[in-house]
Amino acid sequence: MATETPAKGRPARPDAPPAHDEPRPDPVQHPDPVLADISAALFHLRRVWAKPDLMKRIRAMTSAGTGGRPLQISNLMVVNAVAALGEAAADPNRADGPAVCDEVTVGAVAERLEIDPSTASRLVGHAIDAGLLSRRPSPVDARRANLDLTDAGRRVKQVADRFRRAYLDELMSGWTADERTEFAVLLTRFADAAARAPKYADGIERIFEEAGADPGGG
Repeated sequence: MATETPAKGRPARPDAPPAHDEPRPDPVQHPDPVLADISAALFHLRRVWAKPDLMKRIRAMTSAGTGGRPLQISNLMVVNAVAALGEAAADPNRADGPAVCDEVTVGAVAERLEIDPSTASRLVGHAIDAGLLSRRPSPVDARRANLDLTDAGRRVKQVADRFRRAYLDELMSGWTADERTEFAVLLTRFADAAARAPKYADGIERIFEEAGADPGGG
């Protein structure tokens, strides 16, 4: 799923590189058991996070949307993206200063979710049909649409945020405040690094190639 890291309320994170300057071993030739543990934990975390409990709770606590359509995880992804883009556009302290055009467009949603514009357009259309987004013509460019959350969209986001916070609080109930803070710093640093890392489109092909299998086979 598509993930959203909050821009506000983060604990301060160290920007400096690790203190040690020792060369790191090649992770392919010399596998690090710690990295293996991290990889396994992330895989397990994805499975846990993708369970349908969140959508079940949201559906139970909000209306199903226009025409009685059940809410989908893609609806929530678009709602979160539009909300985050709207907050960024309204932030007077953002790095680029006052922008010429503070609009939330389909293109901006595509970039935020790292999907192609045609897919973003389809997902935005579904969210509009579900009554979660409103669309009005851009005053800057009539070819574009400016997106915003409806009251239903805001309610869905509030319920989702509340559920996530309660879920995390339950998971970390035995943690100290210092442990929570340290985890937030390190996880945010990890997420930021993952977002900045170049994509490797040949990753799957390389796996099959090195395994001696045909990626087009069964």
